[in-house]
Amino acid sequence: MKTRIKISYTIMAIVFFMFTFVSCVNDLDTLPLDEDLLTADKLTDDASYKGMLAKCYAALVVGGQKGVDDDPDISSINGGFSSYLRQLWNHQELTTDEAICAWNDGNLRDLHDMDWTPSNEFVKAMYYRINLEIAYCNNLVKLTNGQDEYKAYNTEARFLRALSYWHMLDMFGTGPFVTDQDQIGSFFFPEQATAQQLFDYIESELTAIENELAAPRTNEYGRADKAAAWMVLSKLYLNAETYIGTPKYTECITYTKKIIDAGYSLEANYQNLFLADNNLRTNEIIFPIVCDGEHTQTWGGMTFLIHSTIGGDMPASASGVDGGWGGNRTTKAFVNIFEDISGETDSRAIFWTEGQNYEIADIFNFRDGYASQKFKNVTSAGAVGSNLSHPDTDFPLFRYADALLMYAEAVVRGGTGGDMGTAVGYINDIRERAYGDDSGNIAQADLDLDFILDERGRELYWECHRRTDLRRFGKLSGGSYIWPWKGAVAEGKSVDAKYDLFPIPDSDINANPNLKQINY
Repeated sequence: MKTRIKISYTIMAIVFFMFTFVSCVNDLDTLPLDEDLLTADKLTDDASYKGMLAKCYAALVVGGQKGVDDDPDISSINGGFSSYLRQLWNHQELTTDEAICAWNDGNLRDLHDMDWTPSNEFVKAMYYRINLEIAYCNNLVKLTNGQDEYKAYNTEARFLRALSYWHMLDMFGTGPFVTDQDQIGSFFFPEQATAQQLFDYIESELTAIENELAAPRTNEYGRADKAAAWMVLSKLYLNAETYIGTPKYTECITYTKKIIDAGYSLEANYQNLFLADNNLRTNEIIFPIVCDGEHTQTWGGMTFLIHSTIGGDMPASASGVDGGWGGNRTTKAFVNIFEDISGETDSRAIFWTEGQNYEIADIFNFRDGYASQKFKNVTSAGAVGSNLSHPDTDFPLFRYADALLMYAEAVVRGGTGGDMGTAVGYINDIRERAYGDDSGNIAQADLDLDFILDERGRELYWECHRRTDLRRFGKLSGGSYIWPWKGAVAEGKSVDAKYDLFPIPDSDINANPNLKQINY
């Protein structure tokens, strides 16, 4: 078993004091389903509190209270469909040029068509996952406040809460605001936070706890440390002009430099970052969402991501799983940002083209569009993961290469405290790994925003960054950048700027008189 925080259903059974949750009580199944589950008065030792912390981490990947998403903790949608990581991936990737899905499940196609409504069940699932994760974290923070022996658990829960509030800010721009200080109950209706209020809260929380978190790479694998907080702050500052209209590129440089100075390095082999033993790549992976074939079994998470990318003539066994679901592949617009899609020169171009069509004539035909084998349930030594259905591959939510790219972009955008020569050097470090030599290196004159957007795509695709990146560059909505099936037409078209954000679900608007739709 990997050395990590034991995010297993055994520990999750220790869990937490459950409570009535915010305004969406009709949409969240948050009551304990087992009368033997421990409640607050039974939390008496370190194992109990660590179990609560494990639940906060596990809620990022699993979709229910029991194994394989059974007894889903969000009602009205399958637990595997609604898991946090699966929905985060869908919302960050299917809305862009990087991914399109062949499935006709409910209103899933709306994400790529960019014509969703406040009643879309997948938008609801993402919204409620974020709020449920915040609820889990609030509970642990409240129960451990003032208890020095559980200070680390309290601090990590605050980090995870800030992470989810950042997802709320990034994807919804607003939302209900609840902390451990609120006395919630059946008639509690949270106030709605503005983008500025969310930004200020995330910033203040992370700067308050950054020195209380473990030093980089010293915490138990899978748990947050200072560098994880620095990554969220860097992303908050890099996108500040988009979020609140105030540029904070200098602050982004400050925090990316903290990461760069913390002793991380680029993994020598790019593919190793996305394999079943990528838990060994802590030199580059800063914060993973941990998956384990025996202990985090879910139809979401990496099970979804790897199985869904296999179909047509692709051998499932090569990816270390027991079959393909024929779902996700990419568009020609994204493929075109690579100079060589064969991967012979740029090792990051991990596309499956055999039997696949470059053009997408039919969204629901998996053979239309190139597939990707970036993520696999196979180790760097070629061994298959512990379970053919549920991969051991962890999802690298934050990694060092992204910090280098953020530093470079913040410099190009005018932030102070960095310099162009250093930025070019960081970009070339990334590209030398990709090309195997300096043949892909760039000069300072080449480093502009267009190049950075493409390089971020080449380096970070399918890692839940693309929607945020396209929005920051003004290319998500509108017509400045068109890709196949954007706007629900084969050739793509301009879409309304309201699709830069997702709407608060109509069910929550109806349930909470304090909430108002701001972008629909």
